Amino acid sequence: MAGGLRAQAAGGRKLGVALVGLGGYATGQLAPALKLTEHCRLAGVVTGDAAKGRRWASEHGFPESNIWHYDTMHQMADNPDIDIVYVVTPNALHAEHCIKAAEAGKHVTSEKPFTVSVAEADAVIAKCREMGVKLSIGYRLHFEPHHEVLRELARTQKFGRFMKQQGNFSFVMRGMQWRAQHALAGGGPLMDLGVYVIQEACMAAGGVAPVAVTARQLPKERPDFFQDVEESIEWTMEFPGGEVCEAACSYNGRGNQFRAEAANGWFEVQPAFGYGGIRAQTSEGPVDVPNLPQQALQMDDFARCVKEDRVSKVSGEMGRRDMVILEGIYAAMNSGERVAITGA
Repeated sequence: MAGGLRAQAAGGRKLGVALVGLGGYATGQLAPALKLTEHCRLAGVVTGDAAKGRRWASEHGFPESNIWHYDTMHQMADNPDIDIVYVVTPNALHAEHCIKAAEAGKHVTSEKPFTVSVAEADAVIAKCREMGVKLSIGYRLHFEPHHEVLRELARTQKFGRFMKQQGNFSFVMRGMQWRAQHALAGGGPLMDLGVYVIQEACMAAGGVAPVAVTARQLPKERPDFFQDVEESIEWTMEFPGGEVCEAACSYNGRGNQFRAEAANGWFEVQPAFGYGGIRAQTSEGPVDVPNLPQQALQMDDFARCVKEDRVSKVSGEMGRRDMVILEGIYAAMNSGERVAITGA
């Protein structure tokens, strides 16, 4: 069934969401958020652990027939309970699982980063187009009120263009996990945390991509732990309007802020990138907007996109843009040269 017809068939009911991968984010954030959504509901899971799947079915009230293994995702094609598949597996598996979901005729959300390469992003986008299904990226902060203030200030240029920007998202990683393994993560903190700063800088520049980047990897303080990914990285993004963002992220540091300065004022958000507790202010004073459930808003918006047959504002193309930028930053880091960003 093509995307438009599927949207009509959905009518006013809550759309069924299947979560692919039942790790910390799915368990701690997405499943609770789906209890708050108005337009979608948790209707199934894909997991390599059958016992865990049964526990989820019992806890969340969906039938055990809506539990699939990664190798049996194609069987979702015959199940009308599932409308949307949300891929929450490690980065290097996103493309494979997104393509399987699309081949089953389901609309797709990929957690960030979209994939681990531009080529993989292109493959997912092409498959979703071929199958007539919609695609979105889990960029939850596009639905967060404090960050909406930044986008509006950039759009109206109330303070002028945000020519000087600075962002940092860092934490100290404890215990070995897949995020420190290149084969699963596709990179280190730049892939996991840096994409938030990239997103924010693009927002502050009016929604456009940078035209060039420079970058350097900082010396590793824990080289035995971060053997095949960067531990910390700093990079600079140059935008077409002359805006410049100085950015950093690390798995062995602290940081959670973004600041944008214009000729007639500034915007700052700190803490900036968490699941809640976000605070922002401008040169005119504190930003008085609520902290709302980001993931619930994000998933409800995509469900409405399906129902209304429209493109998500956090589209696959936006995810691909960010993959182009990420590849450029890694190229700059490895070469020590300024790298032009093209094709974003």
